[in-house]
Amino acid sequence: MHIDPIDPPEAALVAYLEAQAAAPTDPWATVLTRTVEMLAAAFAHYHWTGIYLVEGSDLVLGPFVGHPTEHVRIPIGHGICGAAAAEGATIVVDDVHADPRYLACFVSTRSEIVVPIRDGARVIGEIDIDSDRPAAFGAADRRLLEAVAERLARLAPAAASAG
Repeated sequence: MHIDPIDPPEAALVAYLEAQAAAPTDPWATVLTRTVEMLAAAFAHYHWTGIYLVEGSDLVLGPFVGHPTEHVRIPIGHGICGAAAAEGATIVVDDVHADPRYLACFVSTRSEIVVPIRDGARVIGEIDIDSDRPAAFGAADRRLLEAVAERLARLAPAAASAG
């Protein structure tokens, strides 16, 4: 499968993930942690960056950068994160306060993008990014995060892929 190249500053993240695919040196948990750290560092409008992993019928918070959240376990189908997992599709919300699915985490959050990490048709996790700016996420953010999610899916251990 061909994946379009990514431009800097996110090129370092993509290069890291490609290197892990070619010759894995880091455990899955480290790959996820480095991914959220590199995303958060690369973009000033990413105010909370995290990964949720599917466990049974829930999304369970993995590594994140930003303030702690009370939403460490989200039932699939609930909230924007749960909706993205249930639909298996990226969801971009320009104004979280206008979306009844939004599970409020931080008063300052204005917009959100959630990108499923899919193993074939099955969602095994997702990338969740919040911004304090309204309508902060454009087509370039979506392309990047979907490319990162695709790469993460290829790196997922068999246990994560088995759900």
